[in-house]
Amino acid sequence: MDKSFRFVTKQRSAVVFAALALVLTLVSGARVVRAQSGSEAKAPSNDRDLIAEFRRVEVASVSDALEQISGKRMYMSHHMQPIFTAKFAGFARTVQLKKDEGNKDPEALTGMLEAIDQGSTDSVYVMVVEDGADIAGMGGLMGTAMAARGYSGAVIDGGVRDVAYLRKIGFPVYATGIVPSTSVHHYRFAGAQIPVVCNGVPVNAGDIVVADSDGVVVVPRADAQPVLTLAQQMDFKEHSMYAVIEQLKSIVAAVKKFGRL
Repeated sequence: MDKSFRFVTKQRSAVVFAALALVLTLVSGARVVRAQSGSEAKAPSNDRDLIAEFRRVEVASVSDALEQISGKRMYMSHHMQPIFTAKFAGFARTVQLKKDEGNKDPEALTGMLEAIDQGSTDSVYVMVVEDGADIAGMGGLMGTAMAARGYSGAVIDGGVRDVAYLRKIGFPVYATGIVPSTSVHHYRFAGAQIPVVCNGVPVNAGDIVVADSDGVVVVPRADAQPVLTLAQQMDFKEHSMYAVIEQLKSIVAAVKKFGRL
């Protein structure tokens, strides 16, 4: 092959690689700029986009953002635990069960089941079982119905059972305990889509429930957008700090630089 031809070919390859590198740099830079400036980010245009954005942020950042904006602590206690490691977000579909020991009414819990069938994609089943630490508020059948309807997950202020099956189908549930008991003949449906207090946190139908390995947080619907924007900014700062801490070997210097702990 002619030497001059090989030289020209190498030169063209170098130009192509340089151009590709420039494009990648510009794209990466644009992403960083968008991530840094939450105020310039485009707000979600619909409910599905809003939930999709909440799924991307850390629940700890959501909790911090909510406390800064509203002054409220809207996270559930350490008693609320997942049956397997999970991360989800969705709109609260609330259900309340009240004690009614020894009842023989076959319709006592029908409303609870109907409430499940009325939910849809991006719903989070939020159930409060009165004094229900040792009562399973849900199990495999209810979890199967929720999964089939596209629920994001369930949060039970009470127990859960059929855990092996729920893990098998991959339906995420947070509950205050795992127990083999039943609510049948012990409880009565007391309402759906009503205000409840779940593990000490007030929840209204339609509020946004977010959960990950750190726990569960409830975002009032009216605060959703400002909380999301601030949480995204917090996430960007914190994720940027990891590399800085490793480089400087100092968390003090990183916190001073980013103003985030």
